[in-house]
This record gives sequence, C-alpha cells and structure tokens, in this order.
Amino acid sequence: MKIKDSVAFVTGANRGLGLALVHELLARGAAKVYAGVRDPASIKLPGVVAVKLDVTNAEQVAAAAAQCGDTTLLINNAGIAKAFSYLDADAVDQARAIFEANFFGIMRMSQAFTPLLAKNGGGAIANILSVASWVNSPELSLYAASKSAAWGFTNGLRTHLRAQGTQVTGLHVGFMDTDMTHGFDFPKSSPQDVAALTVAGIEAGLEEILADDITRAVKQGLSSGIYLAPLER
Repeated sequence: MKIKDSVAFVTGANRGLGLALVHELLARGAAKVYAGVRDPASIKLPGVVAVKLDVTNAEQVAAAAAQCGDTTLLINNAGIAKAFSYLDADAVDQARAIFEANFFGIMRMSQAFTPLLAKNGGGAIANILSVASWVNSPELSLYAASKSAAWGFTNGLRTHLRAQGTQVTGLHVGFMDTDMTHGFDFPKSSPQDVAALTVAGIEAGLEEILADDITRAVKQGLSSGIYLAPLER
C-alpha cells in the first residue's frame, strides 16, 4: 500500500519503535497518524492525533475504532517484555499478563479495525513481532512464547484477510535500543532504522520484514533446517 496520504494508527506510539514509526510515517507523507497511547498528553506532534488506548482493555479498543474510522493502516506495536522463565513460581500469572498485551492485544485491535480497513479499500495491518518468534531462551521464554503465538496469528490473519484486499505484514526484529531492552547486553538496532525498514516494507507489500542481521540469520537457518541454539547472553 502507499504510505503517502494514508491514515495510520500506531499502538504504543509514545516511545521507542512506536514513536519512530510515527515520525517515519509522517516523513513519508501520511495524511494523518493516530497515536494509541495510555496517556494522550504525552503526544504533542503536529499531524498526530493522540488516542487513549490500552490494548488489554476491550472497551478502549472499541472506542479507538469508533473514533478512528478513516484508518487505512494499522500497526500493532504495543507490547511488553519481562524476563521470566516457564519454571518461575508465578510463571502462569506473568504469562497471562504478557499474552494479554503481546497476543490478545494484537487480536483485539485486528478484530476492531478489520471492518474499517475493508470499508476504506483494504489497507494494511503490520504486526511487530520478534526474532524470538522463532527462537527462545530461559529468561525470555514467556515473552518468546507470546511472540510465537502472535506470529501464528499474523500468518492466519493474512490468509483470512486476503479476500478483502487487506495486506498483512509481520516485522521480525532482534534487540532494539529502547527502554524495553535496557539492561540486556546484546547488540541493538536503532529504532529509527527499524522504523524506516518497516514502513518501506509495508509500502513494498512484503509479508515478512527482517530488520537486522540476527533475524536474517535465524530465518535462513530455519529455511535450511539448521538447528538454532537458544538466544544466550
């Protein structure tokens, strides 16, 4: 789809990759960008409409869809990362919280906005996933499980929405230099660079966008049947 003159909705748009995506969309000529954030007062950019949104709150998701009926591009960026293992004492409760944001949040937003995209000519949905969709590690096991589930949902959604002309894209990326990854000792990509790749990939009609070297290496390994060890520090 064309970014110029599009109307985009970005969740988790107040910082990190979300904020970088807002800037990139505006730079490429989007007519309007809705910024879905918990605190609308945190958004003060010209051309950006702040929308109160917690993707784990079904009522706020429905209200956002009702307010933003001209949306032609939905970017599901909001998510959380917590360093917990499957075997931690409170793993089940932590998993519920992580899945509410990273999986059910994407599902809620996609359900709410799919009819709007159909009405507006098809448009596109882009889901921000992770290299952890494909590989796991002990301390990020719950986060990785949520991203694997989101990847599966993205693939199914793509097939389901093809008939209405809605493009569905998944971005896979390793660690980015954002607040979410503070304290993780890994090479990190610039969120601005990832945002540029993401928006360019959406415009090019890509079904999968691989944002960095580690993601491309993991994808190649999966494609060739090579065993991939878990991500380690």
